[in-house]
Formats: sequence, C-alpha cells, structure tokens
Amino acid sequence: MLEVCREPRRERIGCLNWPDAFPYRPDVSFEISHSDTALQLLFRVREDAVRAVCAADGEHAWEDSCVEFFFAPGAEGEYYNLECTCTGKLLLCRGTGRAGRQPLPEALLRGISRRPSLGGTPFGLREEPTAWELALDIPAATFGLERFTGLQARGNFYKCGDKLPVPHYLSWAPVRTPRPDFHRPEYFDNIVFV
Repeated sequence: MLEVCREPRRERIGCLNWPDAFPYRPDVSFEISHSDTALQLLFRVREDAVRAVCAADGEHAWEDSCVEFFFAPGAEGEYYNLECTCTGKLLLCRGTGRAGRQPLPEALLRGISRRPSLGGTPFGLREEPTAWELALDIPAATFGLERFTGLQARGNFYKCGDKLPVPHYLSWAPVRTPRPDFHRPEYFDNIVFV
C-alpha cells in the first residue's frame, strides 16, 4: 500500500518481473505527494541510454525512455494510463482493459504541468549513461475527481523503453504475467490519499 500525503514520499520502481527475457534494471524512483486538488509526481531515472523520438502528445511514449502511472480512482473497473517520455510528451487514455482505450481530450493534457530535465525537444537516441528527471503536476479533474484527499484508489508505476538498445520493463508493484503487460489492473496496489 502507498499512503500519499502533502509531504513527498519516495518509492523505487525496481520490480524486475521478467528477468530471463529482460534483465536490465535502470535506477528509477519517484516522489509522490498531493495538494488536495493536484497530484505531484517527480520521477528520477539513471539509464545506460536514453531515447526521445516522440514529438507530440498522443504518440508511442512507451517506445521512448518512458515513465508511467496507471491509476484506478474508482471501483467501477476503469483506469487511466498516463505514459510520459523523458521530454514530457504524454499519452493519457482511459478504459477497462488494454483494448478500446479512449484518449483524454487535449484540454486535459494541456492542464498537466511537465518539467523534464532534458528539455522538451526530441533528440533521438543517446547511447550514453544519462540521468534525468521529470516532474508532473496533475489536476484532480484529469481523473474526473474534485479532490484527492480521502480517496482510496489503486495503481502502479512503471519504467519502460521498448525501442531502446536494451528494452526494459520495471514496475513498482509486482506484475505476475508470462511476458511484459502493464495493462493488468489485477496487479495494481492500494493507493490511499490522506
């Protein structure tokens, strides 16, 4: 369980769920806090290469150096997949499973503040050890909420890079599937906002 309050709490994204096929483990952590009407996330990453090809929101963020937050704020089975590249390009959809996901309106994406330490311009592939950070401020309204305080939700955090020289798939809470699959809400863990 993750308890989220107004003071940042630091967690590691370090579960190596498929070590035989994907043994590479970059160093990844995040800080999480909230201000009642906004969620603050700060991802910190150190990896052997970094890729930034996505030029706009809605593109294939998971193919770049990417951090992700999958979030189910209610009990009706719908969840959000927020995927963000190292240059702050977002993919944000909602649905009840991998198929049939609906992208959120551009106006909601514009409301998310992004501060990528590597800047906002795509640069291709850099095959050198790189440390980078990404700060996100996400309004509660992005997830159809009025506030975070008192919310009992579920979710998971991920780091991936499908088209990096060494693809990798890490999670915060374990995912027990035969191959990489982050769209598995049954493996989300509890997130409580106090």
